[in-house]
Amino acid sequence: MQTLEEYQNTLPQIGKLEWIGVSSARKSGIESMQFVDLEAGTGIVGDHHAQSGKSERQVTLIQAEHLPAIAGLLGIEKISPEILRRNLVVSGINLLALKDKTFTVGDVVLTGTGNCVPCSRMEENLGPGGYNAMRGHGGLTAIVIDGGTIQLGDEIRLVKDNEE
Repeated sequence: MQTLEEYQNTLPQIGKLEWIGVSSARKSGIESMQFVDLEAGTGIVGDHHAQSGKSERQVTLIQAEHLPAIAGLLGIEKISPEILRRNLVVSGINLLALKDKTFTVGDVVLTGTGNCVPCSRMEENLGPGGYNAMRGHGGLTAIVIDGGTIQLGDEIRLVKDNEE
């Protein structure tokens, strides 16, 4: 029988990159992209979160499976990824399982740094109750370990300890 630690370090599911968004300034709109470049220690080239230094929020990710849940909590039919202000929408893999873990998106290597908690902007963007609808569904923040280019359809995989 495996230990809980062994279960936490085993993630057989492979995710898929469904959507990419970049915002050039803090309150500017989100531009949907087909591909982007990421720089180690900085983030997505052209995104306002891309800053060299100690930021643990170089890239933000959210699960595609959570979009219908957020919409349902708000009593609306559908949510567009742009309105949630995350960089990457992924499907098929539990982002929470990637917290404090190293993983790949295509050939780029990231480390999950924490939960991407909602801010007051969600109340503005989603309307009354938007902040609370996002709680528990906000996704993951990450830092870039090895940069490169990612594109829609890229696979997301956990990097096992012996693969680093």
